[in-house]
Amino acid sequence: MKNFPRVRPCIAALKPYSSARDEFDVDGDFIFMDANENPFNTKVNRYPDPYQSRLKNKWAPLRNVSEDQIIFGNGSDELIELILKVFVEPREQNILCMNPSYSMYKVSAAIHDCKVDLVDVEPNFDIDINKIIKATQAQTSVIFLCSPNNPTGRAIPLADIKVLLEKFDGLVVVDQAYINFSERYSALELLDEYNNLMVLETFSKGIGMAGIRLGVGYANPELIAIFNKVKPPYNINELTQTYAMQGLDNYQLIQEQIKEILEQRDKLCKKLVKIPCVVEVFASEANFILIRVDDAELRYKQLLEHGIIVRLRNKELHCENCLRISIGTSEENQQLIETLKTLK
Repeated sequence: MKNFPRVRPCIAALKPYSSARDEFDVDGDFIFMDANENPFNTKVNRYPDPYQSRLKNKWAPLRNVSEDQIIFGNGSDELIELILKVFVEPREQNILCMNPSYSMYKVSAAIHDCKVDLVDVEPNFDIDINKIIKATQAQTSVIFLCSPNNPTGRAIPLADIKVLLEKFDGLVVVDQAYINFSERYSALELLDEYNNLMVLETFSKGIGMAGIRLGVGYANPELIAIFNKVKPPYNINELTQTYAMQGLDNYQLIQEQIKEILEQRDKLCKKLVKIPCVVEVFASEANFILIRVDDAELRYKQLLEHGIIVRLRNKELHCENCLRISIGTSEENQQLIETLKTLK
């Protein structure tokens, strides 16, 4: 088992805030007079479960993990913040990310006043794991791997992730927000083998609940316990927990929607390559497609004028004249194709 990554000394010594719901098991018929809540029942007048026990109980079997390996966040962005708080000493340590990749890694690092080292992806958007290993320094405490990567749609082979986990002593974070749309094996398969691995997922993509802002982190139970010390006491509100529970009651529908998105992705790729203004369509393992067009700025504006919003990505490395297109419904995808055909 890989050694546990180094936690900031101030975090290791932290005495966490003890909420009213931390002090005993609240299952049962109690009169609550401890948390200064409004006593009148509005369905949300009581503080929510700070550890989302019922939701973890429902979610853990779906990911084949134990409940003590899970932490929920107010979106994955909160979990990224927690990682920096726990592992990165401001102005002394740094993080390492791929370029291009999800921009919140850099934004959060800037907020925490820590340096970001970037490793460029290859021109075909593949990730060279040896370049990442060579780029690590003594000050590197966390490596963020977005796989499948945003905005490229490329995924990292599990074997490469294992090599990195073996050779790097800090924390390796595999952000697999788009894993539901990939044929790759999930990094969760490595969770019991490596203490220096943390995996991030989200309810925003495949699960179809972006509006409730729910991210999921998985790690060694000892690491999860440290994150629980640092996170806000009631970071996941009652409405989010309730909606997530209700949504998971129909998990079969979620799986059917993922299958439909994958089918629509394949159909859209085949149609896009036939459009005159489309220069290249890149393979994707996510619920979006990155395409290169003749003039990204022009085509972006033209699509907007026709009521279709895509993402302009032409400022990213190797993404000259590129647009990122999220997979829509069959009708939305067809409307996109018909619109692209008319563009002059």
